[in-house]
Amino acid sequence: MLKNYMEDVVEHLLPDVLAKYDNVCKCKECVDDIKAIALNNLTPLYFTSRKGGVFNKINEMEAQFEADTLKELTKAMEVVSKQPRHKV
Repeated sequence: MLKNYMEDVVEHLLPDVLAKYDNVCKCKECVDDIKAIALNNLTPLYFTSRKGGVFNKINEMEAQFEADTLKELTKAMEVVSKQPRHKV
């Protein structure tokens, strides 16, 4: 098993972030673009075992870790909102 735990963190935090912004498109294509941009700007947290997953869960509890993730999600939303790839 090879997993980037950061994908789970983004999946977990993104719905709450999106709910705070009415002007952000929430279509699948825009949401996927937001995730991709944010993940490309966040440090990946790969693990290959259950023990590694537990370590990453502990790391997630740190306030700075969550703040960094929220910052990148917000920046990614701004990028996608300015130039959405979907047809309007």
